[in-house]
Amino acid sequence: MKYLCLVYLSAEKWNACPDSACAAYAGALKESGHLLDGTPLHPVHTATTVRVRNGQATITDGPFAETKEALAGFYLIDARDLNEAIQIAAKIPPARYGSIEIRPTRELVVEDEVRVAAAGAAP
Repeated sequence: MKYLCLVYLSAEKWNACPDSACAAYAGALKESGHLLDGTPLHPVHTATTVRVRNGQATITDGPFAETKEALAGFYLIDARDLNEAIQIAAKIPPARYGSIEIRPTRELVVEDEVRVAAAGAAP
């Protein structure tokens, strides 16, 4: 089963974990077949938020919400179950400085008619 491990860090802890530690752990996960994808993100001040209401797009500089911890990156993993996902997430180096949210992914079921319509629609 696929799980998304979302890495959250406060602004003060953003650079506390060396990239080399994250890269080493990601390499070990990839070698074991658990890592499907993952990447760190730039700091939250680089975010842009888009909202569409009544057909109108509104663009705001900054993150979606003001929080103490912001999304710093993610690991998309393949694990047998939630217990294995927890074991993997607990070893993600930034977990020592922030938090890791584990979310199971789901397949997006798209009917053929919707898929054809979406293919012709503009983003």
